[in-house]
Amino acid sequence: MIITTAADQAETAIWDPDEITITVQGGTHPHDLIRELAALLADLGAPTTTSTGSGLACFCGDPITIPHEAYAAGPL
Repeated sequence: MIITTAADQAETAIWDPDEITITVQGGTHPHDLIRELAALLADLGAPTTTSTGSGLACFCGDPITIPHEAYAAGPL
């Protein structure tokens, strides 16, 4: 799964099943972005994490990397 950014997107995160991507709104606050991505990934069947700082995982189990340009306040 690939995470991409878009500056002109109304929603924080949108799943595209055809491209197997999630497009995120560029400049989103990190807390909002991670919360939205975690909810979207959970809806897709990704494992949920219970520990802080463990990162996000794809529904296939692979770790998710969020592009730096997606963060308004810089990387976490």
